[in-house]
Amino acid sequence: MSAPAEQRVRHRRRVTKRRAVIAGLSAFGITGAAIVTTSMLSTAGAASSWPTDKGKTPVSATIPVSGVRDGGMKMFYGSGALGGDSQDEGQAPLFELADGAVLKNVIIGTPAADGVHCKGSCTLQNVWWTDVGEDAASFKGKSSSAVYKVIGGGAKNADDKVLQFNGAGTLNVSGFQVQNAGKLVRSCGNCKTQYKRTVVLSDIDVTAPMNSIVGVNANYGDTATLSKIRIHGDSKKKIKTCVRFEGNNTGKEPKELTPAGPDGKTCKFKASDISYQ
Repeated sequence: MSAPAEQRVRHRRRVTKRRAVIAGLSAFGITGAAIVTTSMLSTAGAASSWPTDKGKTPVSATIPVSGVRDGGMKMFYGSGALGGDSQDEGQAPLFELADGAVLKNVIIGTPAADGVHCKGSCTLQNVWWTDVGEDAASFKGKSSSAVYKVIGGGAKNADDKVLQFNGAGTLNVSGFQVQNAGKLVRSCGNCKTQYKRTVVLSDIDVTAPMNSIVGVNANYGDTATLSKIRIHGDSKKKIKTCVRFEGNNTGKEPKELTPAGPDGKTCKFKASDISYQ
């Protein structure tokens, strides 16, 4: 279960699908198990650096993953029971990762259902979402020692959240790019069971429009550390960097605390960690 959307980005899905096609015309190919690294991202136009799929696979039932699954840069998309294209809560994912599992070299197309679920520590390596469904990925481990890693890859066209942090532990996101979304990471604001959550974002390309980069619950001791964040197409600096909330476990809409930005306690970064391009 994920928190209700706060300030969702709406009325863009059909338009942005056409943008995705245009961006795909200039996309680069990735061979074998190649990994997108920081050096391969264009800081001037990271949003255009999207991979071309090497085949398409429909998914009618959630695919369980334990150990390592290499998708070979194929596109997986929902069909049948997973073929909806909505923001409804409680949808099943295309992939469900067991504790310690690794999913890499995968493109998730549309319909995307609820993307990827991690039941414990996991690694998402070079995973791309062309049109996010309910969420791109949800992290649900219950141990404070759980570590979730998102390395490379990217997501676009998310009506609300991209990475939903419902469980306990630490979420590390690096070398990732996101465009046209509500927010990149959200610590669940109203889950029945709440935890202290740690978010670390490094080497991230953010392309407007977006509402915010990360949202965390100050009252539960969450922290968000940001570094090497590059924001594209936001000359008026409307995208909020780090938003603090007063979370709850009652299901109510969490209260947003102001002002947004670094405070040295919950949102840990300096102005120099954010650049506008």
